[in-house]
Formats: sequence, C-alpha cells, structure tokens
Amino acid sequence: MAAKKDIDFGDRVVALNRRARHEYELGERYEAGMQLIGSEVRALRVHGGDLSDAWVDISKDMQATLKGMRITPLDHAAFGHQEVRPRKLLLHASEIMKLKAAVERERMTIVATRCYFKNGRAKVEIALARGKKSYDKRQAVKERDAKREAYDAIREAKGR
Repeated sequence: MAAKKDIDFGDRVVALNRRARHEYELGERYEAGMQLIGSEVRALRVHGGDLSDAWVDISKDMQATLKGMRITPLDHAAFGHQEVRPRKLLLHASEIMKLKAAVERERMTIVATRCYFKNGRAKVEIALARGKKSYDKRQAVKERDAKREAYDAIREAKGR
C-alpha cells in the first residue's frame, strides 16, 4: 500500500483588488466563502480572477452576493460558466446584519479586497469601505512618495 502524500493546502492568493486601496478608505474586514461551480474553482486555480469591479450586495432576505467578480472560463472545460455572474457569499447571519447596518446607516460600501484558497476552499476577503475624495487620493500619493524618498536617502547614506 502506498504512503499518503502530504498535500499543502496553505493560503494562496489568486486575486487582489489593489484599486480598492486607492479608491476607498478600508475599514473592518471579513472572510467569506463563495458558492462556486466546479469549472469556476478550476479556473480560479489556473487563471486567477479579477476583483477590480467586485462589490457586495445584501438583499432584503439577508443574502450577501458578490457581484462584478470576473473568472475567466477555461477553454477546454466540458461545462463552462459565465465570466461575470452574481456569486452567493457564505457568511454568518450576525456578520450580514453588521454589514447591512453599516451600509444603511453610515453610507458605506462593501468591496472585495482579495480572493484566495484556504485549506483547499475558495475564500474572498471583503471590507467595509468609504469612498475617498480626489484630494485624499493626492495626499496619499504624496505621503507614499515622501516615504520612498526617505527610505532611499537612508539606504544611500548607509551605503557610503
């Protein structure tokens, strides 16, 4: 009898939403499972996905749905899938209620920040977000450039 192989089911990020960090002030984050079909899981493992337009909608019957996520279908899949379709998120009822309250009361939105595999299961990290104004975005760019210049100056001084 052959020995069982140790399979590493560690976290593996398949998609990041870098634009969300620029467009929004990110607040509290949640981890949610996704209800996917087989070809979507395989496509995520092979190609990854695109979260740049992904956001979460909470319906009146307290169901959280991920909208705008793009998973490129495989060319050779027997049963394909739609590239962009609403996908149900698997969250606890208390988490959905917190998210819904924040969206309604504080005028926030819920964006997807990253998609990854955890113990072989596809997960998505969502965050409560508030939109930045254009001057906030410019200020963030200035701060990032200042930090980079300071770091370069320190590195150059150590090199001498």
